Amino acid sequence: MENLQRKLGIIAGGGTLPRQLIEHCLKMGRPFFVLAIEGNALPSTTEDNIPHLWIRMGQAGTGLKRLIEEKVEELIMIGTIRRPSFKDLIPDLRTTAFFAKVGSKALGDDGLLRAVIKEIEGEGIKVVGIQEVMPELLSPSGLLTKKKPSKQDLIDIKRGVSAAFELGKLDIGQSVIVQEGLVLGIEAIEGTDELIKRCANYKRKGSGGVLVKLRKPQQDMRIDLPTIGQRTIDNAKQSGLNGVAIHAGNTLIVDQAELIRYANKQGMFVIGIEPGDYLE
Repeated sequence: MENLQRKLGIIAGGGTLPRQLIEHCLKMGRPFFVLAIEGNALPSTTEDNIPHLWIRMGQAGTGLKRLIEEKVEELIMIGTIRRPSFKDLIPDLRTTAFFAKVGSKALGDDGLLRAVIKEIEGEGIKVVGIQEVMPELLSPSGLLTKKKPSKQDLIDIKRGVSAAFELGKLDIGQSVIVQEGLVLGIEAIEGTDELIKRCANYKRKGSGGVLVKLRKPQQDMRIDLPTIGQRTIDNAKQSGLNGVAIHAGNTLIVDQAELIRYANKQGMFVIGIEPGDYLE
């Protein structure tokens, strides 16, 4: 349950979710402070005199110091992060010390993020997931659109779940694209949007294929949850896919009502699935 008296820190990456969280705090009267990541957070994130500090990715120590000064009690990390430039990664002193401490222990995205959380919580700031504050963002279970998956789509979803589950166990990615039983591509460093665009070049004639997006089996629910928005549907449509299957209760949907409306308009399906129902 959200504690409206505790000051919330927001580490804001790209996309509209950070601003949605800010608007929620304003509506609920909850105090907050934003660390906006340069090259990622939208300019609109900090409009209208929002209390904030812009930082590079390498200035994590500077950002943490400011959060402590602001007396932040809880923290949410939300939004997409693009591959940083060399300049972005030049570390401040505390960030240098952090990497020296974790060394090779924090391999993979999840391992690094868990180490970051441990560092933050060591300063008495509790890291929480956005779903603890805005549970309405999580995908429900079942069909969300008018269009239903075809028999072939369901076969492809099953194949995609198996592949995505193994992919997630290796801490590589969350998304897989399957067409007629053939895995066209798996998500790595490029992210879901680029995966979808890339796979358009590999499609065969016939049924369009599906995007399957799951939370990694070992993934901390507080960080980097699978997320889809209207852009996901738009890219999937342009690449000729039939629809999207997402991990029910574990995937964030940006502006769910608008996404469903748009998917219906494009004649695509969106379905919230329980992976266990598709694993043998």
